[in-house]
Amino acid sequence: IMSLVLSRICSAHRKHAFRSLLFCQEPLGRWFLPVVASQETYFHTSLMMSAGHNKWSKVKHIKGPKDEARARVFAKLSMMIKVAVREGGPNPDLNMALSQLIEQCRERNMPKTSIEAAIKGADKAKPSACVLYEGRGPGGASLLIELLTDNNNRSYAEVKLLMGKNGGVMCYGARHSFEKKGVVTVRTHDKDGGDVPLEKALELAIEAGAEDVQEEQDEEDKDIYKYICDIPSLREVRSSLSSFGLVPISSGPEFRPKTTVQLSNTDIEQASHLLDLINNHPEVIRVYDNIE
Repeated sequence: IMSLVLSRICSAHRKHAFRSLLFCQEPLGRWFLPVVASQETYFHTSLMMSAGHNKWSKVKHIKGPKDEARARVFAKLSMMIKVAVREGGPNPDLNMALSQLIEQCRERNMPKTSIEAAIKGADKAKPSACVLYEGRGPGGASLLIELLTDNNNRSYAEVKLLMGKNGGVMCYGARHSFEKKGVVTVRTHDKDGGDVPLEKALELAIEAGAEDVQEEQDEEDKDIYKYICDIPSLREVRSSLSSFGLVPISSGPEFRPKTTVQLSNTDIEQASHLLDLINNHPEVIRVYDNIE
């Protein structure tokens, strides 16, 4: 039975591993901020962009100067920290959203002074809400754009302008190309620093109760594993993977593509340019796509 289940997961992995495109429960309402400008979803605390190993993933991660990109990431993390503090307080031991954001900051070597400044400055920051915009990109690609904004009308107009000038359009219906799943992202090495081969990761997926595991790369081209599960199982799966010696980076709901589109070389270049522009918007937290 075990070999049959493993075979099915391996098969699913081979089918989806090259597909391109952040807390657990207890309770979900406490760990996420509700979206106010779209269908139901939750604010995700990770800025990490997932990707496969295909041509699209190679193109979409080409960025500008590292220092500029790092500064943008730090600015967005600071904004998210302020929201988390307003929602759950400044103590990371009592505020799981804040705790995981601090973990994200440390992963990206954000200065401790910057983290502390964001926590202390939460009371002075403008109230922000999480919104989700739907759109289409070059070649008919579906896009979901997640933002933190203090002015939804302004942000919508700005993103709409970016889309319209670069081969995209804001429209309803893109949400149907995705399904919301629980995702636990872990390093491809264990707590002792030893490599975890894919075969072992697949075995651990079965033991942890995950539906699938996919080997991908983050925005810094570091290998990661993404364990996919139902949202109600998210906390249990993360806890199990941690007990197995893996190193969780983040966990939470993500929009995973149900259907994908293949783009021409011209559309891939245009889509990469469009996503770079959108991601560079100071209020954009994350962009989901269904490009293969």
